[in-house]
Amino acid sequence: MSLSKKVKVGLDETRILILGSQILLGFQFQGAFRPTFETLAFHDRVIWIATLGLITITIALLITPSVQHRMVEGGRDTKRLLGVIGRCARLSLAPFALALGADLFLAAEPVLGFVAGAAVGLLFCGLALLFWYGLQALRARTIGDKERAMTGREPEHEQTSLETKIEQMLTEARVILPGAQALLGFQLVITFSEAFERLSLVLKVVHLVALGFLALTVIWLMAPAAFHRIVYAGEDTYEFHALGSRFLLAASVTLALGISADIGVVVAKVLTSNPAGVVSAFASLSLLTGLWHVYPAILRKRNEAARQGRCPHPGG
Repeated sequence: MSLSKKVKVGLDETRILILGSQILLGFQFQGAFRPTFETLAFHDRVIWIATLGLITITIALLITPSVQHRMVEGGRDTKRLLGVIGRCARLSLAPFALALGADLFLAAEPVLGFVAGAAVGLLFCGLALLFWYGLQALRARTIGDKERAMTGREPEHEQTSLETKIEQMLTEARVILPGAQALLGFQLVITFSEAFERLSLVLKVVHLVALGFLALTVIWLMAPAAFHRIVYAGEDTYEFHALGSRFLLAASVTLALGISADIGVVVAKVLTSNPAGVVSAFASLSLLTGLWHVYPAILRKRNEAARQGRCPHPGG
């Protein structure tokens, strides 16, 4: 399989993972505004907040490869990017498994009690870790050497055609868009709940700002397809590829701001502490911008410096 094909398959697999995680994030946001949430014990609220953090980490990891593909590689398919896709997928499964187990515990505890609820959560968390890590580790012991030998023969990068670059750019938009749309829907519903009416004006305004950022995210992510069809009549051009990449990067900025703002609202509401909400919002924003913007910008500067170092100086 060619390097470009492997990158495409990796991005498609990321789409499978991220949709579930973004919907689960929407559940964490919306559940905090349901009437029965007020009856939860303090330890359940702490678990809820921890689960919210785990899902945020999962989403941050899953979107990282797409941002690096745009910012660092400029749409090229490289061996380094393929490694990033694999590492981020592997790392994201652990917090997702923990979050899944925690949410199942919170769902089962009111019906079955603390001990049985904990058993349910631990069971499904263990099953997820077994199927996502354990069985893979056993299989890797038998075929790992062969795969490493094949990977070692792969080129560091391939000449990526414009058609492939645009196809992958649109795939990366599809990676984020369904979850962003679902998240926007969850957040819109919250504004019609009684719990939202009891929030302070400041938290209501922050939530509305977060809604605006999520709406912009959906607009940015849908724009490449609209431009490709309406403006460029479906033709692949370098101008369209550059424009679509800018839309995707803009969406990553507004998505980070929208998620972080609403995390602050939810934490402030759950713990009845505005300072805790502010700290949570800045912590999540630091995580998301660090993985999606700061670190890729550093990598891009390093790559540019390395390329300039390889180029002969004028007159040299």
